[in-house]
Amino acid sequence: MLDARGLFCPEPVFRTKIEVERMQVGETLTVLADDPNAEEDVSRWVKRNGHELLSLQKKDNALEFQIKKVK
Repeated sequence: MLDARGLFCPEPVFRTKIEVERMQVGETLTVLADDPNAEEDVSRWVKRNGHELLSLQKKDNALEFQIKKVK
């Protein structure tokens, strides 16, 4: 789990990238973020880098991403 709440662009994407690079293919990462731009920024990064966005939910004032490392 990566808690990026309180961080603003580009930090949520940058930290997501670092965590995904540490993972094995097939593992999933939960990312929490409250930056209004994170929804578009993180989703775009996941697709651009060939990973899979399993889900995106809004919980309270935060976004919760479930990302699967594909390659």
